[in-house]
Amino acid sequence: MTEHPDIPYLREAIVFLVAAGLVVPLMRKAGISAALGFLFVGLVIGPFGIGRLVGETPVLELMVFADIEGVRRFAELGVIFLLFTIGLELSGSQLWGMRGLVFGFGSAQVLISALVIGGIAYAFGNTLVASAILGLCLALSSTALVMQLLTETRRLSTPTGRASFAVLLLQDLAVVPILFFVGIAGAKVEGSLGLAAMQAIGEAALVIGAIFLIGRIIVRPILRFVGGTGSREVFMAAVILLILITAALTAMAGLSMALGAFLAGLLFAGTEYRHQIASDIEPFKGLLLGLFFISVGMSLDILAVWAEIEWVILAALGLLGIKAGILFVLARLYRLPMDVAAETAILMSQGGEFAFVVIAASLSLSLLDPGIAQFMLLVVIVTMFLTPLLASISYQLGERLRRRAAGNDLPDNMAGDLHPVIIGGFGRVGKMLAQLLEEQRVPYIAVDSDSDLVARERAKGSPVLFGDASQADLLRHIGIEHAAAFATTMDTPKSAEHVIKTIHDTWPHVTIIARARDMDHARKLQASGAKSAVPETVEASLELCEQLLNGIGFPKDASRAIIDDKRTWHSETIERE
Repeated sequence: MTEHPDIPYLREAIVFLVAAGLVVPLMRKAGISAALGFLFVGLVIGPFGIGRLVGETPVLELMVFADIEGVRRFAELGVIFLLFTIGLELSGSQLWGMRGLVFGFGSAQVLISALVIGGIAYAFGNTLVASAILGLCLALSSTALVMQLLTETRRLSTPTGRASFAVLLLQDLAVVPILFFVGIAGAKVEGSLGLAAMQAIGEAALVIGAIFLIGRIIVRPILRFVGGTGSREVFMAAVILLILITAALTAMAGLSMALGAFLAGLLFAGTEYRHQIASDIEPFKGLLLGLFFISVGMSLDILAVWAEIEWVILAALGLLGIKAGILFVLARLYRLPMDVAAETAILMSQGGEFAFVVIAASLSLSLLDPGIAQFMLLVVIVTMFLTPLLASISYQLGERLRRRAAGNDLPDNMAGDLHPVIIGGFGRVGKMLAQLLEEQRVPYIAVDSDSDLVARERAKGSPVLFGDASQADLLRHIGIEHAAAFATTMDTPKSAEHVIKTIHDTWPHVTIIARARDMDHARKLQASGAKSAVPETVEASLELCEQLLNGIGFPKDASRAIIDDKRTWHSETIERE
């Protein structure tokens, strides 16, 4: 990579930021996902894109990434953070509630697809190991694309969204053993390969066990300590440090850094800091994954396979057909309705981003022929480019089948529970709200930025998470779009106004109840989008007045009626103004 005398890699950084800040957003407006946008940018600015024209037009050198290996070194961090977020998003209750679909439907899809695709690869003359690798990596779908499309079209909470998520969850879990298999297959060992594999598995188990044992002891106290500083930057620095240390430990043990990041995510997933971490890590993951996709695009030499472009198209269509057929049959065997089975099968039929990771690892260990690797990478990219079209087709087909057979639902084990109320702030008012909800058996999730308070309340069994409830990304991770209501009890007026406006603009269907300081503040909160705002000074004054009337001899019923009339008047005044 070209270096500036003062700032290393300045030109490359500028080209990447232009791609991330200008080119990719333009593609998003055209309906192309960010991942595919970065892939396309990599194809264009790589040495096999406009890099071929540098000799004729030297000025193009300013827009070319020539050093692929230099880019890959940075791009590996994108994969590390992606595996971390996958681990972070897993939870025991989530896995248990969908265990049949995750471990049954998902496992069957990966294994059967890998066997069929691997068998075809072997029939075309690939070695047994290469065929197994191709079968396993092509059996995986694109988590990034499918989840993004489901979220954008508000289909994530639908039966199709839940079924797709269950399969993607298992596929994400399968990445780690697949990478481990590649490492074992490429290891240059003396003696029995089986003995070496057993030894490697034993060492890996010891390392993983040690990380979990030590991590469970130290992670929560460290996060509580840095969270208590009140500095978002310090908290994020500590999280990144823990991720990289865990990744480095697994690398030192001969395992992948991505596996270490995945383990770190699992450790953090069991803490009250999970959602704040997910919110803060998102920009890092997004940019670094963008760099990863650019590096993949840069690695592709389309001219090298242009003579076989017909085979590329046929292989892409074949991959889509094979995976869709297997998914549909398995979905029906697992008693999913016809419309859900068809929609899920088409939506999940593409290749995924982890094929790039597995193929790159296999190439580095000389397990795949470079020509075959280039060919299969191009096949995967073609299927990924077709994913938005596949999503549209799957939805239209699903709607047609639903109209034919109205009333079909997912099995009972996928039915959703009562949606919780989200409480922003867990001070005295937040605790009072929580107590009332508990008495009425209404589920709730509370968010507070005081790490000591969160630790104390969680020790009592209260569902309180660490984080800043004014951050939209954090609320999205908690599930604000499905919340029964949002109640803010924040002390800071500006923060309360900001979060209410954000929720009202982004999720207008969510009911917002707010605590206000006074009448003027209540009017501002309702103007921002709160359904109702209760001024604490007014309520305190009314309560004091009621006690005063009782104390000077008014009957209790009369005192209560007077105060209720006054309370109604205040409420109507706020709404009128």
